[in-house]
Amino acid sequence: QVRLMESGGGSVETGGSLKLSCAAEGLMRNCMGWFRQAPGKAREGVALFSSKTGNTDYGDSVRGRFTISRYNAGATLYLQMNSLKPEDTATYYCASGSLFRCAFDTLMEVPDWGRGTQVTVSS
Repeated sequence: QVRLMESGGGSVETGGSLKLSCAAEGLMRNCMGWFRQAPGKAREGVALFSSKTGNTDYGDSVRGRFTISRYNAGATLYLQMNSLKPEDTATYYCASGSLFRCAFDTLMEVPDWGRGTQVTVSS
């Protein structure tokens, strides 16, 4: 089992930046990523990284503004968020799994999640 802990959330104005971190303890998995959930909305895939292929993927609403990266073979996962918009306001979660296919729909089903960190973007 992997223990995940997010940090780095906060409140920023539109156009600002934040960098989220996810510290992972335990057995590293080949698929890691970030999701977010706003009140009353479904959980949404933000960014993911496959250590098996080296590929990344982003949700359409964040592509070009957010960047996922990792440090130390996945022990820490980052999400650099630039040009933030009010619609980016949500609780951000990281997830990790050993998956044959690393994708938002498969990663969303894994049992290992962090508790989340709140991001609030004011207009």
